[in-house]
Amino acid sequence: MLIWINGAFGAGKTHTAFELKRRLDGSHVADPEVAGFAFHRMIPPAERGDFQDLPQWRSSVVETLAHADASHPNPVLVPMTIVRDDYFDEIIGGLRDRGVDVRHYALIASPETLRKRLSTRIAFVASGLHRETWAMEQIPRCVAALATRRYATHVATDDRTTDEVVEWIARDAGLTLTRPRLPAWRYQLRRFRVGIQHIR
Repeated sequence: MLIWINGAFGAGKTHTAFELKRRLDGSHVADPEVAGFAFHRMIPPAERGDFQDLPQWRSSVVETLAHADASHPNPVLVPMTIVRDDYFDEIIGGLRDRGVDVRHYALIASPETLRKRLSTRIAFVASGLHRETWAMEQIPRCVAALATRRYATHVATDDRTTDEVVEWIARDAGLTLTRPRLPAWRYQLRRFRVGIQHIR
């Protein structure tokens, strides 16, 4: 099974994926963004745009995730924003065409909530200022696209904690969580660590 965690920037995809991994024995986080940045490093700076526009990125994501699913008996967790219909159909449809059991979840939050979360991230990580400013600019198109039926299943996050989101997804996917929630102080430490590890 492959669990794709979609959502606008600031919706909580990465934290949800890694907390689900912690609570689900044997699961694996596969982040397609890593491949995207690798492709960027292989081309001249002037030609670097959105790596999702690279056909080789999209095809490699399908092939690599299909291989990961086939070779890994436990859930593969994929935190990645996709809001272009054609790219969504190419990647998610391509995986399903290869027989992958893809469970797609779109973390939904209001523009106000997303801006608040990203503002905190910008203030916290000065080195990510440019990237998070770009993420702010993507809020309208992401919110509009993800609200459509194509991007179901929708998971409202405005009034849910990460634990509640994780438990909702696990229940919907028929997965049994094997570890309990962390105490608040330990969760904040883990959240800090995951955030630091994913500064690009």
